[in-house]
Amino acid sequence: MAYDKFTVLRSTAVPLAIENVDTDQLIPARFLKATERVGFGDNLFRDWRYNPDNTPKPDFVLNNPLYSGKILVGGKNFGSGSSREHAAWAVYDYGFRCVVSSFFADIFKNNCLNIGVLPVQVSAEFADKIFRAIEADPKTEIEVNLPEQSISIIASGEKEHFEISPYKKDNMLNGFDDIDYLQNIKGEIQQFAQNLPL
Repeated sequence: MAYDKFTVLRSTAVPLAIENVDTDQLIPARFLKATERVGFGDNLFRDWRYNPDNTPKPDFVLNNPLYSGKILVGGKNFGSGSSREHAAWAVYDYGFRCVVSSFFADIFKNNCLNIGVLPVQVSAEFADKIFRAIEADPKTEIEVNLPEQSISIIASGEKEHFEISPYKKDNMLNGFDDIDYLQNIKGEIQQFAQNLPL
């Protein structure tokens, strides 16, 4: 499934300064019945966002009108737990295009990259700077520059570089998932096949 191309994202951010956020909190198991990538955003952090009677919990950050944006800043070890793809789907469907953390669980990180959510791993020190900047001003903007592989706090100009595999970077710049990538090089594959010895 193709998604919007990711080049440079400049946005306010939602701070979730909780460590070890696992995939069962991102999308509880009871919401995993659907097989399409839509509709999961409503249940992102369902048990943290809502009381048993479905009323919003006012102290949870996603219910706080001060915070908004397409960037979610999480604590260390974000996306741990089970390998469910639905966790990344819920993040994307809610409207986040980037998740920032000082450490990601590998499977969650790869699931994000496959659907158009950019996981930006920064140093613990830079993550703290981002949290402090948002705490001081909820409207502070963060810029994520994928071509340059950099993330910046606009107000202070502080910047850090992040790593991403060249293949995944190219896919995100083009809005490709793995199938789209293969479709894009279909001609090259066919040419290679024709040149194989019988």
